[in-house]
Amino acid sequence: MKLLVCGGAGFIGSTFVRLRVREHGDAVTVLDKLTYAGRRENLHDVAAEIRFVHGAIEDPVAVADAVAACDAIVNFAAETHVDRSISGPEAFIVTNMQGTHVLLEAARERGLRYLQVSTDEVYGSIEHGSFSEASPLQPSSPYSATKTGADLLVSSYFHTHGLETLICRGSNNYGPHQYPEKLIPLMILNALAGDRLPVYGDGRNVRNWLFVEDFGRGIGHVLAYGMPGEAYNCGGPDECENLAVVERILALTGADESLIEYVTDRPGHDRRYSLSSEKLQALGWRAQVRFDEGLARTVDWYRDNAWWWEPIRSGAYRDYYERHYGRALKT
Repeated sequence: MKLLVCGGAGFIGSTFVRLRVREHGDAVTVLDKLTYAGRRENLHDVAAEIRFVHGAIEDPVAVADAVAACDAIVNFAAETHVDRSISGPEAFIVTNMQGTHVLLEAARERGLRYLQVSTDEVYGSIEHGSFSEASPLQPSSPYSATKTGADLLVSSYFHTHGLETLICRGSNNYGPHQYPEKLIPLMILNALAGDRLPVYGDGRNVRNWLFVEDFGRGIGHVLAYGMPGEAYNCGGPDECENLAVVERILALTGADESLIEYVTDRPGHDRRYSLSSEKLQALGWRAQVRFDEGLARTVDWYRDNAWWWEPIRSGAYRDYYERHYGRALKT
């Protein structure tokens, strides 16, 4: 296929690009604004095999340049960190909603297939059981609200304009190349540095964990086999409390449990997420990586790739971390 992958220099987007180039031989154009979490380093091993366009999805000129000669758009581009959405929601509105609108217009004008990459957070929290695609959308944060708005806009273009739209909602992803503001890479790097591991609240929030390559292949399944106008959940095979995740990371890194530090909980912190993936499994997709295996692989990757994360921990991320947690990172 000839794909325009928006946000393809980010964590999940770059994984998808790598899979499509190596496993499918697709011609891929990446459009990315290269914000703090979108990095060329994420694409270093496939840079010679793709076309890269530096630009924002909310910029119609950049989108028009990038989409030329493509036959499908896959949109990963988004501001994604809940904590940042609470302190500064404006960027989330611009990228997640306005940017999606610009992409949909480009797809409509050219008659392209369009896939929106979304999140389980659009459903809100669930105490028991799992969300299906028919569950009501009840977002809890500015981040999830903008992703919900984008999903609804995507659906409207199918119903109003007949555009071939698809939505794929993933559970919590983890794996190599994830920016260390997120739980798992944050805890891994702090543990490796002998720094404290900040755990929100009582640490009992439950997440459904999905290895990033499994999500990339799930998105590919939806793109190839999904029914236009439909949404598909892509959930991980295992769920785990945040505190238990942190304890496993300590064991894998050899760090001491005394490094755990309980901090004030995040406002509106969803207690539990869980997705049913039966609809996507009916298309032939299955998650291949169980959490224990994937976490061990992830810890090994961060341990072996200091070249990737050292510039992050010595740059603007340090300032963000100190503002957010009230103390500096160890060098």
